[in-house]
Amino acid sequence: MLGFLRKPVVVTAEINVNLVALTVLGLTSRLWGLSYPRAVVFDEVYYGQFVSLYMKRIFFVDDSGPPFGHMLLALGGYLGGFDGNFLWNRIGAEYSMNVPVWSLRLLPAVAGALCVPLAYQILVELHFSHCAALGAALLILLENSLITQSRFMLLESILIFFILLAVLSYLRFYNLQRHRSFSCSWWFWLLLTGVACSCAVGVKYMGLFTYMLLLATAGLHFWHMIGDQSFSNVSLMCHFLARALALIILPLALYLSFFYLHLTLLYRSGPHDQIMTSAFQASLEGGLARITQGQPLEVAYGSQITLRNVLGKPVQCWLHSHTNTYPIRYENGRGSSHQQQVTCYPFKDVNNWWIVKDPGMQQLVVSNPPRPVRHGHIVQLVHGITTRYLNTHDVAAPLSPHAQEVSCYIDYNISMPAQNLWRVEIVNRESDTDVWKTILSEVRFVHLNTSAVLKATHSCLSLQLSGASLPEWGYRQLEVVGEKLSKGHHQSMLWNVEEHRYGRSQEQKEREVELHSPTQMDISKNLSFMAKFTELQWKILTLKTEDTEHKYSSSALDWITMDTNIAYWLHPTSGAQIHLLGNVVTWASANAAALAYVCLSLWYLVRRRRRIWDTAEDAWQRWVSAGGIALGGWAVNYLPFFLMEKTLFLYHYLPALTFQILLIPVVLQHLSDHLCRSLLLQSMFSALLVAWFSSVYFVYCTFSPVTYGQPSLSGAELKDLRWKENWNILIRRQ
Repeated sequence: MLGFLRKPVVVTAEINVNLVALTVLGLTSRLWGLSYPRAVVFDEVYYGQFVSLYMKRIFFVDDSGPPFGHMLLALGGYLGGFDGNFLWNRIGAEYSMNVPVWSLRLLPAVAGALCVPLAYQILVELHFSHCAALGAALLILLENSLITQSRFMLLESILIFFILLAVLSYLRFYNLQRHRSFSCSWWFWLLLTGVACSCAVGVKYMGLFTYMLLLATAGLHFWHMIGDQSFSNVSLMCHFLARALALIILPLALYLSFFYLHLTLLYRSGPHDQIMTSAFQASLEGGLARITQGQPLEVAYGSQITLRNVLGKPVQCWLHSHTNTYPIRYENGRGSSHQQQVTCYPFKDVNNWWIVKDPGMQQLVVSNPPRPVRHGHIVQLVHGITTRYLNTHDVAAPLSPHAQEVSCYIDYNISMPAQNLWRVEIVNRESDTDVWKTILSEVRFVHLNTSAVLKATHSCLSLQLSGASLPEWGYRQLEVVGEKLSKGHHQSMLWNVEEHRYGRSQEQKEREVELHSPTQMDISKNLSFMAKFTELQWKILTLKTEDTEHKYSSSALDWITMDTNIAYWLHPTSGAQIHLLGNVVTWASANAAALAYVCLSLWYLVRRRRRIWDTAEDAWQRWVSAGGIALGGWAVNYLPFFLMEKTLFLYHYLPALTFQILLIPVVLQHLSDHLCRSLLLQSMFSALLVAWFSSVYFVYCTFSPVTYGQPSLSGAELKDLRWKENWNILIRRQ
């Protein structure tokens, strides 16, 4: 029974020495001197803030993309024991001793290093020679710009890693398709494709470009399978469902999980949550939750409330009034009602409190039991401090003459009666009998007499051009109007109750004391994950920070010829500095390879149309597949930037460049196999390759001092590195 123990257990394994060597070289080139410089380098000042917020569990919103990449950077900080205490306010600032610089930069560096063996394996899976694959890997290894970008706390190297992993995984899956469908390895590589695509999109939305490319490639391959009679209908359906599961459903589920983890980690209130809705803010620990904890849920007649505009940008603001009146005449000569001003005020203030009144009763307190306000009910809104009623009439608003002025009514004994009845419309209601709820309900107030809708005008295009703030007489507060030509439910017309209490004091002096006191009643207002995800995702997609011209910003056209660079870091006393600069020979070769591929492909297509076959069918298919991945990857990661209205930098081109570099050995092997037919031509071609690769290595070594930041160069040496007039190599004055 135990006879098997008489023989030793033997495990055999195949080790690809090329892959091992390339991985070691990649790690060496990216990890060497990783803690240098021990100072904030370029966009580390941006991403470091988010790492600190993760360490402190403080909520934030970054409009640059999803949270997965930020969480990976924060993981490095967590593994290094970072407590989040560092002021990220200046590029070049020296890191304090509590900042684990090596740990924070480790994951981007490892990701950048692993791109080297990934490039090798992608060429192998495209059925090119190991020599061509080795060439692709070495070009990635010696690309100065990729080295620089991967050695700091930045996201591009992580993005490129997941992009290449997705491409490799799909190619491995596709190559297993014919003979090992639905095997364990087949499922592994298919599922890994979906995981890598989701991770790429989760790091930066630029990953979506490669994801769409792979989806299109998978769709094309499946279209060819449909025409293959060897597949039965049941088999085709199984293949389709497997691809849908792995390439669509799984990435979506993983993408949601990134946000779930993000929201789970960041449960504390912070400075960024003010752009979120009141309901979202109330779900965070501290901040608004501390103020609103225990408020009544249902708004009733007699409720004392503050009304926050749902739009929340460019700043959050609350419906507000004060004793000052509109001027009799504005600067342009138009007249006003001279009624009490109503504005939207971007700070919490006692003058933000309003009382919900039943028009048929005089009392300003909540009855027992409370009478809740429902969708469609008519109410009056009484300003808590001045006791004047919210009113609008056919008088032009001060900054928006197409809309009605909104005021608190003062009886001047003239022929302008009060018009202070408003219909409550709950926009996000589930039924027409819904009760108006604190924080949760988004409400429109429709004026009964004129059908105008209460609106904060800080989102209007006209006001963005002229300034949304009222003049000095309005204390630079934001304008509120009655919008007569309202279509749809724009967020500037929506309001939600943020702070809420049941009014108990009928006398005005007692009521003022009550309005100054905190609320203290129990009710829970937790949002579901999907509600929080939807809101956060919408904010990320729509929140636009003001784009300003940057010293090192560039256009997409500058990238191809590398007519620009970025100074990442400068030593405060010596000439040591770090620049984002590529390997000139590699960039020029990549452009030449792309041009050669397009020209050769057009030539072959024309000749194939004439029934002239210059290459065997398997070589042609290999050529087309490689171009679809390499040239297609370059195109989808580069061309969209011509349509983007945002500040662009050279590092945006690196994913496209990586694909273009993969095209170089593809074209070189094709030229060697199909054009260099004689022994003499092959020898000459090999000699040229050696000379060309030597020049790649020479340029890498030449620019290594500004890639790694050491050794320090003299002014003359730095001047010699300025190979193009547009390159901003910094030379200190002696």
